[in-house]
Amino acid sequence: MAGLEGIEQPRGDSRAAAARWSPAVEDEQGLKALELFGNPTEAEVPLPSRPESAATARRLAQVVVLRTWRLTPKLAEDTVLLVSELVGNAVRHTGARVFCLRMRRRTGWIRVEVRDPSRGLPCLMPVQEMDISGRGLFLVDKLADRWGVDLLPRGKTTWFEMRVADR
Repeated sequence: MAGLEGIEQPRGDSRAAAARWSPAVEDEQGLKALELFGNPTEAEVPLPSRPESAATARRLAQVVVLRTWRLTPKLAEDTVLLVSELVGNAVRHTGARVFCLRMRRRTGWIRVEVRDPSRGLPCLMPVQEMDISGRGLFLVDKLADRWGVDLLPRGKTTWFEMRVADR
């Protein structure tokens, strides 16, 4: 963890953590999220603008990348991280009650979009080594091949794209 090197962290019961998290559990939760909220590859999925919605968006992204599109675990990991950052920005900075998640795939690319009703533009800030916040768009800028913001008559869509190897 950044800034905590050399500081011993509480370990807890590792057996309990192993029992709570597993790929099978994650997969099951992702499939349940698809069933409850909808498939972001078919239409925009509206989610309440609350911090806990980031977990739902991450699960949806993971199940789409791994199961629907059958892409690599590394791509799924990066996509999940960037989805979390865009959703976090939408929840923290827009004052919206709802945001929408959409995922698209075309030859050689995936695209993830988060739409919210605010026309306030996100800002890529310089990041220092010891910063504990403000790294969201920095991560998007570093991990995505392209990203941007499309202004809409009522709000905006913040998006990122990543190259994929088509099989």
